[in-house]
Amino acid sequence: MENLGVLLTYPNAYFEQVLEKRVKLFRLWQSPTSNRIEFLKKNSESISAIISNAHVGADANTIDALPNLEIISSHSVGLDKIDLAKCRERGIRVTYTPDVLTYEVADTAVGLILATLRKICASDRYIRERKWTEKGNFALTTKYRSLWYSAIYSANVALV
Repeated sequence: MENLGVLLTYPNAYFEQVLEKRVKLFRLWQSPTSNRIEFLKKNSESISAIISNAHVGADANTIDALPNLEIISSHSVGLDKIDLAKCRERGIRVTYTPDVLTYEVADTAVGLILATLRKICASDRYIRERKWTEKGNFALTTKYRSLWYSAIYSANVALV
């Protein structure tokens, strides 16, 4: 595996630690932006894989500079920064991590809904600023439970 050359396009301590033990690792960010194509051409025969993310990707110039490129793996959800047409043309495989954050985004959305309905941030400020000593108790807020039950009931009725 030492002969396998991997271009890592962004700093990632974990990937660097793991890959250094298994492959010949090239770190794109260590090359000045103005010299990247020269860096790629200099190492073009050795690089057969790219590990990238949604911020850096792999454009047509990068792909063209690497004649032995076989695979691009994007360590993120999107493929916007990878020239998929060029990859198709060259038969380069592309992988990515779809839905890797789906549940986390959903959890955050539920948390934000709860925080908004229950006015958690406003009530926190109310307590921290000791407004309860002048204005009394913080006003009651919307109950999430009643909205949740309404949504479930509506969904169940719609399915029948």
